[in-house]
Amino acid sequence: MTTAAPDSRVPEAVHRRRWAILGVLMLSLLIVVLDNSILNVAIKTISTPAPTGLGATQSELEWAINAYTLVFAGLLFTAGLLGDRLGRKKVLLGGLFVFGAGSALAAFSDSPNQLIAFRALMGLGAAFVMPATLAVLMNVFEREEQPKAIGIWAGGVGLAIAIGPITGGVLLDHFWWGSVFLINVPIVVLALGLMLWLVPDSRDPNPGRLDPVGVVLSVIGLVLLVYGIIKGGQLADFTDATVLTTIGAGLAVLVAFVVFEKRSDHPSIDVTYFKNKVFSAAIAAIGLVFFALMGVTFFSVFYTQSVRGYSPLQTGLLMLPLAAAQLIFAPRARLVVDRFGNRATTTGGMLLIAAMLCAFAFLEADTPIWLLEVIFFLMGTGMAHIMTPTSVVIMQALPREKAGSASALSNTFRQVGGALGIAVLGSVLSTAYRSGIESHLGPVPAGVRHTAGESIEATLGVAAKLGPRGDALVGPANDAFLHAMHVTALWGAGVAVIGAVVVALYLPGRPTERQRGEEEKELIPASE
Repeated sequence: MTTAAPDSRVPEAVHRRRWAILGVLMLSLLIVVLDNSILNVAIKTISTPAPTGLGATQSELEWAINAYTLVFAGLLFTAGLLGDRLGRKKVLLGGLFVFGAGSALAAFSDSPNQLIAFRALMGLGAAFVMPATLAVLMNVFEREEQPKAIGIWAGGVGLAIAIGPITGGVLLDHFWWGSVFLINVPIVVLALGLMLWLVPDSRDPNPGRLDPVGVVLSVIGLVLLVYGIIKGGQLADFTDATVLTTIGAGLAVLVAFVVFEKRSDHPSIDVTYFKNKVFSAAIAAIGLVFFALMGVTFFSVFYTQSVRGYSPLQTGLLMLPLAAAQLIFAPRARLVVDRFGNRATTTGGMLLIAAMLCAFAFLEADTPIWLLEVIFFLMGTGMAHIMTPTSVVIMQALPREKAGSASALSNTFRQVGGALGIAVLGSVLSTAYRSGIESHLGPVPAGVRHTAGESIEATLGVAAKLGPRGDALVGPANDAFLHAMHVTALWGAGVAVIGAVVVALYLPGRPTERQRGEEEKELIPASE
């Protein structure tokens, strides 16, 4: 059997320390993912009036999450191209520094608007971190080891999801809400030191030109679209002129973005990649699964804390099975793919997530909590069997030199899917909640009635100020939220089913022995 050494493009010194480099890359990734998973358990605290929180409304909370996500998604491709051009290590170091600075500023925000602005700055830094980690990985591992390395890398996401909520819960039990952002700073300092010491630099010898027009169009289009969706949920009226105009403008700008990219000789997103049905299906699967999951994560925090009465730390511990399953199964998913193929593995993962989202529709205020734990564990299992195979398909579809672009595409669709999931499913939640609570808001003063109907936290906050008169609102608020959660979960399940259909139709099945032989022959010229 021929070894990879003669055709190796990885220097021997780098090859020897490849696993240590992977550890540093996972630490960088950990910070980016950790931030969002920590924020999940802090949402309720931030929505509490000062001095405990910032008194953020549900729409402001959605923007605190989406300001980060939209800047992240909008700049990922430019960040990937800059990494290919300037060197991935330099871009990683710069991104980590900006992310750390944004975290420190977010921790001391005085208002929801300041928090939204500093979260956007954090998104700017994260956009330069995420694609560079995967691009460096593809350049320090030979092709035959890449699926294993990507599986471990994906398992790191599970580790961050596990650590995040628990860390956030511990911090919120002992410190003020800003500590969930300040914790990023020492981790950033450690990652910067290790990266300077261990990680080699790499770049594309023929990098693409930057596309500022494409970047501006994509960011403006996404922001307008998401703003319109969130505004519609806030007003509980998607026929409102402002909502329709904003959503229409966002869609028009995004269409203009696609047309511009098709005609450009240096596009941010090379739309010719999407002619490959396998590549397109893998990208779509990532977008759809994060659409469903991010929306669910958003409402599950209110279910555990507002309806069930658990503390932030207890909520973090309750989410542990979701993360543990990803941590356990992500590195092993490649073995399932080897046996059953990408199509069966990924379709099974999608259907499992759809089933667990349907299970959310049966949760009540007194459902045994161990059932929620089972749901979270099985959701994490499904997630692991989607992320690893689709990541491998995407990263190996493009040449090694374009690793930054492939990683950026994957992460762009993941972040856009997540942002739209929070916006759309958050708006479904808000609209369904308002329709359920509106008839019970009679005792609430007319001036704050609209605000009180926006979310369960808003209702409970107003109820607390009304004293004994407000006690009658608690039961209806819980009932209205549960109904809204059930409706939202079924919407998410529908999206996951669409994802299952897409991957079942277009992802490859288990390769035959002849196909494996042909792939091995193709590897030789590709690595010369």
